[in-house]
Amino acid sequence: MSVWHAFTQPAAWTMFLLGFSSGLPFLLVSYTVAIWLRKHGIVLKEITMIASAGMFYALKFLWAPLLDHVRLPGALGRLGQRRSWLLLAQLAVMGGLLAMAKLTPAQLPLFVAATLVVAFFGATQDIAVDAYRIEIAPTATQGALVATYSLGYRIALIVTGAGALILADHLDWPVIYFVFALAMLVPILATLFAREPEVVRTTPHSWRAAMQLSVIDPFADFFRRYGWALASITLLFILLFKIPEQATVGGVMGPFYLDMGFTQTQIGTITKLWGVWIGIVGVFVGGAAVARWGAWRSLGVSMVLAGASNLGYLWLIAHPGNLVVLTVVISVENFTLGVLGPPIVAFLSSLVSRDHTATQYALLSSMVNLPGKVLGFFAGGIAMATGYGSYFMLTVVSIVPATLLFAYLWPRFSKDRPGDVAAAKEPSA
Repeated sequence: MSVWHAFTQPAAWTMFLLGFSSGLPFLLVSYTVAIWLRKHGIVLKEITMIASAGMFYALKFLWAPLLDHVRLPGALGRLGQRRSWLLLAQLAVMGGLLAMAKLTPAQLPLFVAATLVVAFFGATQDIAVDAYRIEIAPTATQGALVATYSLGYRIALIVTGAGALILADHLDWPVIYFVFALAMLVPILATLFAREPEVVRTTPHSWRAAMQLSVIDPFADFFRRYGWALASITLLFILLFKIPEQATVGGVMGPFYLDMGFTQTQIGTITKLWGVWIGIVGVFVGGAAVARWGAWRSLGVSMVLAGASNLGYLWLIAHPGNLVVLTVVISVENFTLGVLGPPIVAFLSSLVSRDHTATQYALLSSMVNLPGKVLGFFAGGIAMATGYGSYFMLTVVSIVPATLLFAYLWPRFSKDRPGDVAAAKEPSA
């Protein structure tokens, strides 16, 4: 498929709106709500506990089987398996945001409950969107779908992050959350008018059969299709290849920028505004690469470039407080990470069986990010013990094991990308 056709297919722009829908609640239950709570006078300990509602996003694989095998009743169910769950999650997110706007932190217990509702159904929406994307188009066009999805997602992050803070200087926080709740109407309409993927699903006839189908089969299926050796090595590769990126997105980076002599305004402007837009450009380049060369080849090149981009921080250490150097380093890093995104999603999507789309993709995507959760606990200690320079060198070296595994897996995935044949049978609209 040509790059032009991949990006202009109707499914690509449906994914743009669904990406915006997925990105909208993420910061509203973490970073942004923490600022609202702080302004309201809530103590820091309680703020961090409330803002940890976003942990639902890391645990979404636990209830992903429901979205594969439980059919919603009534009018929702008539929309189909994917769109019914999508609409339910979107309506719940909208309702939760309206409740947060109405209750405000003045009614803290109920406000926290509303925040948890938004976080849970925001994560549920992510499961449904990922499954919908995989089933609606063949693997060859997944790069374009990921690119438009990421564009919508990142625009939502800008709006609910920097945009919300700017609005907060002129409007009350409840008004801001009310506006964001209404913004969910656009993706809700997109869901109503979208096409349901044509996938034949198995309906279990007993509780035991349901457990077998929804919990055991998704895991057994992966090892059955690839064999224990190939499946295990592939999972190890998935765990390792994003470590360099994850090592520079945790709590260690804020203190590092401050220690380099930059102000909070400089850090926010360059890393959260400029960097996001450069990342969007990278996402579209990555999507085009997948459309042109396939997921596996694009993944190999982009993961090495993204890992090597951390060398830029050594240059920054040699030029502390230099805004030009910071801008160049952030630009290179965000661009290469943006390019890496579509090949990752396209490759993981190609591994997924159409019988367990939501469950297997949620599990694989959680495995990709698992090392980052672990690194978050130890990154600061490592940087203090070794110094920033050695820490960043370690992050670059950490790409070596993944690169060796990539070379080992090359004969399997470079010629026969799993999922291509099955995916090609799905509708492309």
